[in-house]
Formats: sequence, structure tokens, C-alpha cells
Amino acid sequence: MPGLTAAIEPPWKGRLTLIINLLCVGDVVGSPGRTILARALPQLVREHDVHCTIVNAENVASGSGLTPSLYQKLIESGVDLMTMGDHVFRRTAIIATMESSERIVRPANLSPAAPGREYVVFQTAGGPQVALLSLLGRMYMRLPSDCPFRAADRVLSALPKDVKIVVVDLHGEATSEKVAMGWYLDGRVSVLFGSHTHVPTADERVLPRGTAYITDVGMTGPHDSVLGRNKEPVIRSMTTNVPSPFDVATGDLRLNGIVVSVDSITGKATSIRRVAVGEDDTAEDAAKG
Repeated sequence: MPGLTAAIEPPWKGRLTLIINLLCVGDVVGSPGRTILARALPQLVREHDVHCTIVNAENVASGSGLTPSLYQKLIESGVDLMTMGDHVFRRTAIIATMESSERIVRPANLSPAAPGREYVVFQTAGGPQVALLSLLGRMYMRLPSDCPFRAADRVLSALPKDVKIVVVDLHGEATSEKVAMGWYLDGRVSVLFGSHTHVPTADERVLPRGTAYITDVGMTGPHDSVLGRNKEPVIRSMTTNVPSPFDVATGDLRLNGIVVSVDSITGKATSIRRVAVGEDDTAEDAAKG
């Protein structure tokens, strides 16, 4: 049919550039984290014209791990892609989902026999594709893992050559390891964000070769807490050495993350900014709506 080819050409064809906006959200902790995430996502997507939302989901199920039903709830909330970390297999029911879904990744530097995908490629509604991979830090982390630097090299070499936008979540404890990885991957990935510590850092920037970097995006969940857990039992355990259950807290819900703009032709980041949304912010937005 005349004109059919032109009608289905991708929207960026013939343009010099098309900016894709990515929202990367820090560790979502328990039911409170899911609540503020569901409330805040529509507002953030609208305000920042977000094309792809990426969430660290390893703490979603009562603060540790992820279940198939909660995975589905995150999808329904507007999450496009998910990363995991050292709690990746805490809830073994998620393994089947991780093996079948193209929207969630396990750390790529686990055992080659570990279930799940090392990377996924997501088709944005705007056209360009986004590749996502996760790495686990080795310094001060309990889950055994291989070298994250070598794993990054291996996975990046396996990605489809036409995918220009690449996002990496380095789930680790040591800031030095994350900073080193930022420099190591500068110019080879679009975004490298850190997760795991639940505390946002103020070092976001676009590195010289075009990689948007931040050491840790922080936590999404209850901030009237110790890293998402009720304060009293944590303090009691630290002051007495007596183990105590660390239940998920409930107060002062906040979402922490970053919004990164990426040139879809070059895969280079053009900007990065931290975002934080609290309960009062979502209430105000609901009132306006």
C-alpha cells in the first residue's frame, strides 16, 4: 500500500536527537514503600515526561525479597523494569517470574547457574529501547559474587548493538566500589546508579564521557525508621547485642530517585537530577487533580 512504510516509521527517524527521560527509584521497602511508589509515580511521570521507570525491588516483600504477586502489583503501579540485589532469592517463589519475565534482572555477577536474566531490553512507548543490567558489589556484602567489573564487560559485549541506552544498578555497600565503577563504565553506559544503603547521596553528575552517575539513589518507604525498619528494636539490638526482629516501619513515607535525560541517538546522558516525593506532596497533587 502506498505510504504504508512511512506510516510505521519510528517517531525519531530523521531527527538529529530524541531525548528519553528515565526515572530510577531507590530500594522500595515493604508495604509503605509500595504505597508511596504507587501514589508518586503518576505525578513524577507527568512532571518529568518519563519514558521508562526503573525500580530496585529487592526489599518489596516485608522488607526482604519479592513475590510474584507483588511483582505484578509493581507493574500495575506503572513500573517498567526492576532490579534486585543481595536479597534476590530470599523469596524463592519469584524465581519462576525472574526466568520468564523480560522486565526484571538479577545481579549479573552471580553464579552462571543462578536463575534469572542478566539483562533485559525494554521497548519504550516513544520508540528507543532501554537495556538494563544489575551488578552486586563485593565489598562488605554477604552474598558471594564474581567480579562486577568483568561481569559488566561481559554483559555489555552481549547487548544488541542497536541498543544505545543502557542503565546499570550497582547494588553495593562501599562508596569507593561504586565510584570506581562509575569511572570504569563512563561513556559505555547511559546511567549508573547505586542502591542498597538506603541513604541518598548528593554526588549526582554527568561524567566527562556521558554517563549519568550517583553513588546511591536512596530509599523509597518509611523514613521515620532505621533504613526502613522500626527504630526501637534496631537500637535495642545495637545497644545490647541481643538479636531482635526488625519489622518494617510505617511513618514518614518518601520516594527517592533520579531523573536522567538521555540522547537516544548517542546513548549519552544530558542531565541528571535527584527527586524526592513525600506523603504531603502526593496529597497536594491529588487535591489538584
